[in-house]
Amino acid sequence: MHAEYKVPGGKLVVVDLDVEAGRLANVRLAGDFFLEPDDALVAIDAAVTGLPAEADVATIAAAVRAALPEGAQLLGFTPEAVGTVVRRALVTASGWKDFSWQVVHDRPVSPRMNLALDEVLTTRVGDGRRMPTLRLWEWNESAVVIGSFQSFRNEVDPEGARRHGYDIVRRISGGGAMLMGADAIITYSLSVPASLVAGMTFADSYAFLDDWVLEALRSLGIDATYQPLNDIASPEGKIGGAAQKRLANGGVLHHATLSYDMDGEVLTDVLRIGREKLSDKGTVSAAKRVDPLRRQTGLPRESIIQAFADTFASRYGAEPGHITDEEYAEAEALVASKFATDAWLHRVP
Repeated sequence: MHAEYKVPGGKLVVVDLDVEAGRLANVRLAGDFFLEPDDALVAIDAAVTGLPAEADVATIAAAVRAALPEGAQLLGFTPEAVGTVVRRALVTASGWKDFSWQVVHDRPVSPRMNLALDEVLTTRVGDGRRMPTLRLWEWNESAVVIGSFQSFRNEVDPEGARRHGYDIVRRISGGGAMLMGADAIITYSLSVPASLVAGMTFADSYAFLDDWVLEALRSLGIDATYQPLNDIASPEGKIGGAAQKRLANGGVLHHATLSYDMDGEVLTDVLRIGREKLSDKGTVSAAKRVDPLRRQTGLPRESIIQAFADTFASRYGAEPGHITDEEYAEAEALVASKFATDAWLHRVP
């Protein structure tokens, strides 16, 4: 069995192994990481060899950590990364380059249509009717997008939203509310097969699926990092956040919203951001936590989006694609039956 795992912001970790009588055998770790002393690699292989084939990431990482010689230095990877690559070998996980990819950047549609397209395209990827896709959103009105499990009345001030011209919609993924002003944010969605993140913890999959966007941001001069669980940040503050939804048919939706521009007064007027939510952030102002891309780069929004598309295409060999008429029609029907209904919007009152 063989697997590879590119540590987000780190190095490539590779493993080859066998399973004999329900236990890991002939474990051989490799990669472009740095490790001192040299014989620590032998210790890692020996620590993993003999573990039960059902051992999880935490169990494997603990065995590796216990076997490392005193003072060992792991650069570009961690014991948890060893656990992840071993689990990916055992479940025959796919890599990015095992798939043909499309990058879609089509005409503006409403926030509800964008949410419906996320579900439609991810369902089709899970069914094998569409190749894995990066979709860069365009929309023609402003909206507050609340998470699947958030309380409508606790998160949004409807009067403030109406006053500033913001619609209120609910997405299928969890996480927090996003203030998505027209031309003020950059949002992308990845619709991928579950095999791409097989063997990873839920938390690890977030950073793994967004690693390419950190590269894109760094190409623009931003020292971007990933802050667990789901924040993309720079030394100046938070840039954006991600959310996921895993469908029963094997499709995985991963989408992220990054702030391009922001009016802090609108943010605090539309969202009910309580003191408890901000108590561990070291600031009393939600607006001060966010550092928009426009201020950091001075670039037009379109240039940043193009950098995202170019980086993804260069890294994974993606080709330009489009949403089909059939997919648009399916999304429009889903808006009518789900995303535009009070039952969906107020599913958590």
